[in-house]
Amino acid sequence: MPPTSATSSAATTSPTVGAGAVREVLAGAVSALGGTQRDGQVAMAEAVAEAMTDGRHLLVQAGTGTGKSLAYLVPSLLHEQRVVVATATLALQHQLVERDIPRLVEAVGDRVDASYAVLKGRSNYACLHRIREGVPDEQGALVEMPSGSMGQKVLELRAWAEEEAEAGGSGERDNAPRHTDREWRQVSVGHRDCLGAAKCPFGQECFVELAREKAHRSHLIVTNHSLLAIDAIEGVPMIPDYDVVVIDEAHELTARVTQAATDELSASDVERAARRSQRFVDGSEADDLADAADTLRDAIAESVPGRFERVPEQLADALVLVRDAARACLSAYPKESDSSDADAGRTQARGSVQEVFANAERMAADLESDVLWLSEGGERIPPRLCVAPLQVWGPMRDKLLTDKTVVFTSATLMLGGDFNSVATSVGLKPSERVIDGQPVAGSSSEGSLPWRGLDVGSPFDYGQQAILYVARHLPPPGRDGLGKAQLDEIAELVDAADGRTLGLFSSRRAAEAAAEAVRERLPHLTTLAQGDAQLPELAKQFVSDPHTCLFGTLSLWQGLDVPGDTCQLVIIDRIPFPRPDDPLMSARQKAADKAGGNGFMQVAATHAALLMAQGAGRLIRTTSDRGVVAVLDPRLATARYGGFLKASLPPMWTTTDPAVVRKALTRLAGG
Repeated sequence: MPPTSATSSAATTSPTVGAGAVREVLAGAVSALGGTQRDGQVAMAEAVAEAMTDGRHLLVQAGTGTGKSLAYLVPSLLHEQRVVVATATLALQHQLVERDIPRLVEAVGDRVDASYAVLKGRSNYACLHRIREGVPDEQGALVEMPSGSMGQKVLELRAWAEEEAEAGGSGERDNAPRHTDREWRQVSVGHRDCLGAAKCPFGQECFVELAREKAHRSHLIVTNHSLLAIDAIEGVPMIPDYDVVVIDEAHELTARVTQAATDELSASDVERAARRSQRFVDGSEADDLADAADTLRDAIAESVPGRFERVPEQLADALVLVRDAARACLSAYPKESDSSDADAGRTQARGSVQEVFANAERMAADLESDVLWLSEGGERIPPRLCVAPLQVWGPMRDKLLTDKTVVFTSATLMLGGDFNSVATSVGLKPSERVIDGQPVAGSSSEGSLPWRGLDVGSPFDYGQQAILYVARHLPPPGRDGLGKAQLDEIAELVDAADGRTLGLFSSRRAAEAAAEAVRERLPHLTTLAQGDAQLPELAKQFVSDPHTCLFGTLSLWQGLDVPGDTCQLVIIDRIPFPRPDDPLMSARQKAADKAGGNGFMQVAATHAALLMAQGAGRLIRTTSDRGVVAVLDPRLATARYGGFLKASLPPMWTTTDPAVVRKALTRLAGG
C-alpha cells in the first residue's frame, strides 16, 4: 500500500523481488508460451515488481505486441502477498485464465505459490436454487417452463449446470452451451434475488460460494473492473483481502467504475416491486407503493428527456413519495422469524423494494456529486431516470489508491503525449508523479500518493508500418451525417485498398450509409455493416476474405483484433467527441469549467483522444502488418486541439495528400 499516512507501506512487509528472479521466470514463461521476449516486456516486468515492493503506484503504457500480460503476471506470482488482476473485457479474462496463467504456472513450477482463481459477478454463474426449485413470478407462484426452442435451451442449460455441479465445475456462463441473455436469465440470479448461502438449501454446492472459497485459498485472483469497483469503492465485500491490484485495459476503468455506480428507476420498476409485495405485506403499504408508481409515471411524462440541472418540482415530489412508500413497504414485511414465507419469492420481492427505495432515495437527495437525467425511451422501452456520479476519481483515490498499491496498464494511457489526463481521471495528481526517484513538485506532502509513469514503447515501427492520412480537403462534418464528399472519399479509399477495410463510425446511421454507398459503387467487394449479424460472425467473415469491408460503431473501435492482410485500411469518419446532449459528459465538462479548468480539453478532447487511439490501434497488430489510418475529419489538421489528439495516436508517418494514400493502398493490395 502507498507510503502515505498512518497506513504502513507495502515496502515494510514485502521483500524485494530481485530483477534477476523476474527476468529468469519471465524468460521461462515466454519460452513455454512459444513467444519472443522483448525489451519493453522486461522493462515493464521489472517496473511492476519494483512498484509492488515499494508500494508506489505505477502507470505503464505497453503497446500492442509487448506481451504486457506476462510482464505483470510474473511479478504478481513472485510477490509475497495476494494480488488481484482486474480486466475490462471477458476476452482478456479468458485469455489470462485459459492460456497465459496455466502456462506461466507450468514455467514457474514449485518455486512460488502459483494458485489462482477467477471471480465474477453473481449473475455470471448458474444458480442451482433457480434450476431446481424454479423461478417465482411477481406474486410468488412458480413460473412454468418456457415452451418451444427457448424451453429446450433452458433444459439444456439446466442439464449442463447439474453436470457442472456433479463434476465440481465452475458453473460459469462462459463455459455454458450457446445461449441468449434471455435464456441465461432463466438459470441465474442477481445479488438481490439470491437467498444467501446460509438460507439456500443448495448453499454448499453454490458455484458463487465455491468460487469465493477458492479465491480465499489463492494467491492470484482474476476479476473485472466492475467487481473491483463494487468491492473497493462501493464497500460491498466481494474479493478476499489483497495487497496489490493490477488493472489491465486501464483506459476503460473510469467508464466501468461509473457504470457500476449508475442506478436507474422507472415507474414500472416501482409498480413491479409493489405487485410482488402484495403476497407478503398484510397492510396497505404495497398498494401505497403502487399509487406512488402512478405518481412517478405522471411526473416522468411531464418531464423533458435529458439532464436535470434542477429537478422539476413535480418529479422531486414523486421521488420523495416513492422513497417514503418503499421505506414503509419494507418495514411492513414480517420479520423472517414470524413468517413461513422465507423463500425465494419473498427474498426477491423484498429485494426489489429495497432496490426501489435505494434508487429513489439517491435521486431524491439531488446531490451535487451526482448527475440525474431522464432517458429518451423508445418504441417498447419507457423512459427511465438515471443517476451517475459526477466524477469517480475522488472515491477511487480515497477508497482504493490510499489503501492498496495499484498498477495501471494499457496500450493507451498517454493522451496528448503524457500520463496526466489518465492519472487525474483515476485519482492521482500530476504533482505527485515521481521521476528519477523525486516527486516533480519537489516534495512529498502528507497524504500524497506518489506514482510513476512508464512508457515501454512498442515492438512495432509505426513510422515504417503505418500512414496517418488526414483528409484536410474535406468539409468539416455536419449534423446531418455523411455528405457526398465523405462518401466519395470512402469509396475511393476502399477501392484503392481492394476491400481490407475496417470503418469506424460515430453513429450506426453513418456506418449504414457508408456501407450502402460502398455496396452500390463497388459491388465486387463484400461489405458488411454492424447489425447484419452477431459481431463474432461478422469478424469471422471479415478475416476469411480480404476483399471485405466491415463498418460499425463503438464495439468495433475497441474490441476487434484482426492482424494480417485482412485489415490494411482503418477509416475514422469524424473525431469522436461525446454528443453535446450526453448528460454525464456535459455535466463533467461544465463542472471542470466551473472549477477553473478547460472542460472541453479535460473531458471532450480527452474522451475523443482515447477512442481515436483505440481505433487507430486496430490497424497494426503484428510486426508484419502495414496500412493506413484515414481520418475524414479535417479538424484533426486544422483545429488547435488537433495536436493533442495526434499526440495520443501511435507515431505514424502523416500526410494530407489523397493521391499519396491511394497509391500506397494500391501497392499494399498488390495492384
